Amino acid sequence: MRNQTIRYLIVPGWQGSADEHWQSHWQRSLPNSARVEQADWLNPKREDWVAELQRSIASDPRPTILIAHSLGCITVAHWAAQAPAELLGRVQGALLVAPADVQRNNCPAALQNFAPIPQQPLPFPSQLVGSDNDSAASAARAIELARDWGSDVAILSGAGHINVQSGHQRWEQGFSYLYHLQNRIEQSNRCSA
Repeated sequence: MRNQTIRYLIVPGWQGSADEHWQSHWQRSLPNSARVEQADWLNPKREDWVAELQRSIASDPRPTILIAHSLGCITVAHWAAQAPAELLGRVQGALLVAPADVQRNNCPAALQNFAPIPQQPLPFPSQLVGSDNDSAASAARAIELARDWGSDVAILSGAGHINVQSGHQRWEQGFSYLYHLQNRIEQSNRCSA
């Protein structure tokens, strides 16, 4: 699995991922990586973001692992709920970091068009990483989303929104969750072979 055939597709959240964000570091570090580039990072529209994710997946026939952060996680869930089977089959798995609960009481107005969050299981292996002090989603809500989506879940202590503001510029320890996901994908592929 950890070879040149896998494509890593970075799926940033609201306002994008700046150059010092861990997603940008990972894009520079991981072979065969690309990024979903949204037309409007500040005023996200669910239909546009989902369509751009689909275009990004469709643009490359290689097996893909999605690496999503915040609103990017919710975009992945919306895409998976309506994507064509051919494209769903390209996605080997998804790392979902600090999902933004767009149904929370204090959710910014710009994100509310992403509600409601799909509750059906994702049709590919996934690993959700949340935090016990993330203002975008409580630990309990992150666990609930993981249960809905069929994701393995890890809740970090004091990690905030797992972004630059919470001190996660390079987030090297996050690679362990990606490797865990890739091992789960490999085991799943062996069982279905």
